[in-house]
Amino acid sequence: MRYYLIAGEASGDLHGSNLIRGLQAEDPAAEFRCRGGDLMQAAGATLAHHYREGAVMGLTDVLAKGGRLLRSLRDCKADILAWKPDVVVLIDYPGFNMKIAKWCHARGIRVFYYIAPKTWASRASRNRKLKAWVDRLFIVFPFEIPYFTKAGIPFVYRGNPLVDAVDGHAYARPLEGRYVALLAGSRQGEISRMMPVCMEVADRLAALPGWEDVRFVVAGAPARTEADYAPYIGGRTNVDLVFGRTYDVLRYAEAAVINSGTASLEAVLIGTPQVVCWSGSPVTVWVARHVLHVMDHIKFISLGNLCIDRAAFRELVQEDFTAEAVTAEIRRLVEDGGYRERMLADYADIRQSLGGSGASRAVARAMIEELDELLQRG
Repeated sequence: MRYYLIAGEASGDLHGSNLIRGLQAEDPAAEFRCRGGDLMQAAGATLAHHYREGAVMGLTDVLAKGGRLLRSLRDCKADILAWKPDVVVLIDYPGFNMKIAKWCHARGIRVFYYIAPKTWASRASRNRKLKAWVDRLFIVFPFEIPYFTKAGIPFVYRGNPLVDAVDGHAYARPLEGRYVALLAGSRQGEISRMMPVCMEVADRLAALPGWEDVRFVVAGAPARTEADYAPYIGGRTNVDLVFGRTYDVLRYAEAAVINSGTASLEAVLIGTPQVVCWSGSPVTVWVARHVLHVMDHIKFISLGNLCIDRAAFRELVQEDFTAEAVTAEIRRLVEDGGYRERMLADYADIRQSLGGSGASRAVARAMIEELDELLQRG
């Protein structure tokens, strides 16, 4: 079978690489081509396009990079036609991938969607399109089961692949001594909004009694370089930038400041006390609140909190995301043992909700079965 996979950011690259390995185990003769990243390429796919060339976040980024996105869509469609896959596997990244789903459906190209669009948070109108354009949806969160059941969209659920990724990692301390981890996201827009506040937090904590020996470790995102972070870190001698070792950075940190997203759930599975932060451009936030009504549908922005429908850890969003608030929360995470223990107990509940190991292999097996059935139908 020939699989064409499309991922638009670091988390999709991770999930895509694990899926490729699962498919290889179940279908040794499989061929893979992708629009993704280094991890998918290392897993055995031919890389047609790297996600770092076009990742966007929010409405303002889309407006600024609209021409590039249109070219990317055009190139992707041409590449799919030339390669003639048996199935196109879309991984998250709905702004781009839903357009590809529509285009593929119109041409009779089979479409699987892995890591479903978060229509439970906003844009529920996409459910109608998912039902029309996608041959099978593969979901990874337990709270999505009742949602997509009610929406009438057939789906497959085999657990969450992050469990295998985290548990299978060979951990090693990235540096000696005490430190707080800072994860500012993978997109340039996220980094530009997170890093100034994170650096002010580092300055505030370093000035406190008992914090003089605590360092601050920025986990550099895949496909980013030192140049993306250097303007914010400046000449600070208590801040380290580490690439390629995000899990290690999280594992040995006393606490973590994390941009909302996959990294927050990874911190849960690793067991690192955290505070989740998010800030968008004023235009993006206004549209999210008043047009998409995002917070009308969900109580939390973090996947871990959503899994158990309660606040295992604090979320500081937009106006609440200040250096003062983050500093206070980090102090509480480090200094209040009871607070930490309650958080870690909630982490155990989140992990349990995600199911056991073997998700990527199980999803791969399900994809092959679904594809065989579609091929038999003609």
